[in-house]
Amino acid sequence: MTDRLSATFSALADPTRRGILARLARGEATVSELAEPYDMSLAAVSKHLKVLEGAGLVSRGREAQWRPCRLEAAPLRDISDWVEAYRRFWDESLDKLDDYLRALQQGDPEGPAN
Repeated sequence: MTDRLSATFSALADPTRRGILARLARGEATVSELAEPYDMSLAAVSKHLKVLEGAGLVSRGREAQWRPCRLEAAPLRDISDWVEAYRRFWDESLDKLDDYLRALQQGDPEGPAN
């Protein structure tokens, strides 16, 4: 079994699945409603939904004959947290580059002291 982060990234790798999630971010929808913008069968959309469900990104309810799909955003928080560490890395790297360039502009060929 893959870890949750890997399952989420795998599910998000497909543009159709990302489109489905974007639609569900606006509110619940049926499979038919989710299939409208795509040139594919309901069965194909259902397969995409199964992948999203497996990654914990989508859940399906049951209200009489209506089976609404809804976004489950918790796995997206895991991705956000994972990416955040790299954002900090790039922020720090760019800050160091900014310091170095500022020192060069002020005539210090050695740049700032580390």
